[in-house]
Amino acid sequence: MIKAILFDMDGVLYDSMPSHVKAWYDTMSALNAISTPEDFYLFEGRTGESTINILFNRSFGRNATPEEIEKIYAEKARRFTELEQPESKPMRGAQEVLQKVKQMGLLRVIVTGSGQKSLFDKLDHHFPGFFDKDLMVTAYDVKQGKPHPEPYLIGLQRANIKPEEAIVVENAPLGVEAGKAAGIYTIAVNTGPLPDKVLLDSGADILFHSMKDLADTIEKIVREQSGQ
Repeated sequence: MIKAILFDMDGVLYDSMPSHVKAWYDTMSALNAISTPEDFYLFEGRTGESTINILFNRSFGRNATPEEIEKIYAEKARRFTELEQPESKPMRGAQEVLQKVKQMGLLRVIVTGSGQKSLFDKLDHHFPGFFDKDLMVTAYDVKQGKPHPEPYLIGLQRANIKPEEAIVVENAPLGVEAGKAAGIYTIAVNTGPLPDKVLLDSGADILFHSMKDLADTIEKIVREQSGQ
């Protein structure tokens, strides 16, 4: 029986990926690091440290120092906040998905690579009553970001469930890989510019083009995965 849905956040619950991508691209370009906007859609789910080190090795042939990482990530976060003003926009259809999941009596778990300190307040503002602070996995909780399964394994642990009792909802190829590596049925929602093939090749069990489309089908998927 399915007992919980594990949700990524950016690109799934919030239409925030364009701002994340621009914030990363602007920040790294100012350092003369080699990148393209598409890189950051492909890197989504990695820790900030991992993203920075990939680009530092590509551009400068070395890892960034801890001091550089801290400074760069702070600038990226500042730029993201600037771009997201006045506030983040919930993804169209996300509320409907959450409502149906709640009506089915399923736990809602957040598994995000985000390190925003006000994350729960933000979720409680836009999606009041849907999430519990104890059922969240953020950048502060993991040693290895997506595509490593650790974030989703921690999510399962916090919900006290097995992989076969969960469903993952992801928008990023690395997130899909992480969900599958954790042994969980993984839904891809392609809300960005990447081709469907990238998400399917990452192992997605099924793909939708919007959260609204998923809202129309989520109950059926839960029944099927529960063997009903």
